[in-house]
Amino acid sequence: MKSQIFDSMSSKVAGFITACKLYIYIRMRVREELVEGQIQWILSYVKEGTADVWKENVIEELEAGEVEYEIAEEFLLNLKKEFGGGEEESVKAVKLRKLEQGERMMEEFIQEFKRAVRKSGYERQPLVEEFKKGMNRTIQRKLMETENQSSSIEQWYRRATALNQN
Repeated sequence: MKSQIFDSMSSKVAGFITACKLYIYIRMRVREELVEGQIQWILSYVKEGTADVWKENVIEELEAGEVEYEIAEEFLLNLKKEFGGGEEESVKAVKLRKLEQGERMMEEFIQEFKRAVRKSGYERQPLVEEFKKGMNRTIQRKLMETENQSSSIEQWYRRATALNQN
């Protein structure tokens, strides 16, 4: 598997970490690769700019025994702390508020909405309100016309999907 190069851009850290976790889960656990090998594989894709300097420091710390990781996910968490940008919740909240269904099928919109929800700080009724705002107006009107208003976001997902298929 060829992973993407990570170059310290905070906007790319989540995708990079997801790709690494997936590869480790699928390929490296099957071969019972040691954590050290998993970390070395991850570091092989950390290149350019600040990320490259960080990588050199991590390698030196690992070689000197100054730091040790029991699982690769622990290392990835460290990478995320280092390059995550610290403003993840506010960035995710803005992205969530801007999200619209457009011409997409409801299932696709829901999946993108769920991705945007993670670490956005939204939950319960404010989350439902953002979901309703992002839906196509036709589906939105149909949902509002029904007698039983859903309370949970999962109920809203199911009902919106059903109406979109009709």
